[in-house]
Amino acid sequence: MHPFYFGVGLLSWPVIRGLFRERVQGLEQLPEGGFVLAPNHVSNLDPWPLGMPLWPHRQLNWMAKSELYKPVIGTLISWGGAFPVRRGERDEAAIETAVERVQAGEVVVIFPEGTRKEKGLVKKYESRPRTGAARVALRAGAPLVPAAIGGTDRILRLGPLRVAYGAPVDLSGLDGDDERAAAREATTRLMAEIEKLKATL
Repeated sequence: MHPFYFGVGLLSWPVIRGLFRERVQGLEQLPEGGFVLAPNHVSNLDPWPLGMPLWPHRQLNWMAKSELYKPVIGTLISWGGAFPVRRGERDEAAIETAVERVQAGEVVVIFPEGTRKEKGLVKKYESRPRTGAARVALRAGAPLVPAAIGGTDRILRLGPLRVAYGAPVDLSGLDGDDERAAAREATTRLMAEIEKLKATL
């Protein structure tokens, strides 16, 4: 774990667990070793409560939009486990980086919706299921784990934050030669599991 990540977690723990009274379920379902963690996307603050239940034992790795990689902020988010992805493109370099990290035993977080579900401003990219999380899991031969996050869109109300982790998605029968078709079917299964988890928050 990078010292920066550990330090942020140390400062965040009393805020998340005390002030925002984070409620967590399904933590025991997370597999050992590397896997892809695929949650819904409500707010830019989603990584905060998603990663705290695993701290200080595991560091999460993130795909971060390439626009964020500017002096200082780019270095900080890299220390926090992030690596760049070019949104709106088939960024094979980002996919391969994710596969390598998962195969090295890391947890890689990929939001299958690609962007936040709702925003007050006009969005350049629509929120719709994307196959990146499934593609990484299938290529890496690793578990694809759904998750649901709630409360990060109402942070100013100091309401409780909620996170639910699910069991790995059943990827049986999806190891054929057609990667695109397999990734689409895996994404359909993933989104169904995320919806089930959201209903439990």
